[in-house]
Amino acid sequence: MPPLTNPADTLVEVHRPDRGVAYGVSAYVLWGVVPAYWPLLLPASSVETLAHRIAWSLVVMAGITLVLGQWGALRRLSAKGWLMVSCASVLIAVNWGVYIYAVNSSHVVEASLGYFMNPLVSVLLGVLVLRERLRLPQVAALGIAVLAVAVLAFDYGRLPLISLTLACSFGVYGLIKKTVPLDSTTSLTGESLVLAPVAIGYLVWLEVTGGGTFTDHGVGHALLLASAGLVTAIPLMLFGAAARKVTLVTLGMLQYLAPILQFAWGVFVKHEAMTPVRWLGFGLVWVALAVFTVDAARGGRRARREAAELAPECR
Repeated sequence: MPPLTNPADTLVEVHRPDRGVAYGVSAYVLWGVVPAYWPLLLPASSVETLAHRIAWSLVVMAGITLVLGQWGALRRLSAKGWLMVSCASVLIAVNWGVYIYAVNSSHVVEASLGYFMNPLVSVLLGVLVLRERLRLPQVAALGIAVLAVAVLAFDYGRLPLISLTLACSFGVYGLIKKTVPLDSTTSLTGESLVLAPVAIGYLVWLEVTGGGTFTDHGVGHALLLASAGLVTAIPLMLFGAAARKVTLVTLGMLQYLAPILQFAWGVFVKHEAMTPVRWLGFGLVWVALAVFTVDAARGGRRARREAAELAPECR
């Protein structure tokens, strides 16, 4: 899933914002409609699908990294850097696996909730791990989000474990990625390198024991499984292009496209149940996100004003 951004992050230099917005919208729309893709890989199990995604992502990302001439960055990565990449790889594998399972078991709405919650989880991790201080609107947003989880837990009769797993795994993944001195493309290549031996070994074992589907369901099925690498790489490339051309505030606003589309797919296409209490829970999450986003936008404007005021002093 997508590398969601915190709208309050530092602004980046802007070049051709119109084209950057188009790239960003394209990336998040592709991530938003991906629930339509994973069922196409059935009868492959969620674990087999995950293994194929990892294996074919390595093929695609290795080729991209080669074309971009970025293999040197991986060769120069320190032991500590590889440790962080390994930790990140485990978290992204958990995230991918849970998401595939959620889609194929008709829990798309619950999965979308995880990505709505992700920015709020990132803020919470900033407080707990990085000792960042919260502004009052951020405290309010987190409080509303906690209330939303309580409401949804009451409605489901359990904690929304899929949502919480997706939000927390991706939140911690993003936190670890901040410590890795690699761009998103090269970092994902490194993560694929770490995961691929296990994934390929599992796929070989499946085929040898007759439990795999890659060779037994025709060329079309095999090509669909192999396309998982492109499904991973294409939106990531579009996101990377967008990140270089628009501000992180803009990306922060665009990031909600993906879970909105996922939610719409679950409700209007898959017709997953939405009780009044569940609508209330999601509504509270959306209110929390609105409070958070407005505060982040104000913070971005404040940062730009301060930078403009300091600029004459720096000349």
